[in-house]
Amino acid sequence: MERARRKTRIGVVVSDARDKTVTVEVRDTKRHPKYGKTVPVRTRLHAHDEANDAKLGDTVKIVETRPLSKTKRWRVAEIVERAR
Repeated sequence: MERARRKTRIGVVVSDARDKTVTVEVRDTKRHPKYGKTVPVRTRLHAHDEANDAKLGDTVKIVETRPLSKTKRWRVAEIVERAR
């Protein structure tokens, strides 16, 4: 039996104040269930950054992982684009 595919998200680092942890904001759009209007949705996820590479404003790819702490369930897989 093989393991399920891990979820991946792409978002922007909005906080890098903590050691080995970054807060990533993932933006998405959802349709309103009743009115059908497209509504922007933002989710903030805490991700593990072992090397402390990701800085404020960087676009990163995060991957789902086992719980690493009370709030961390994601880790930084790669830095897609550096902040200018």
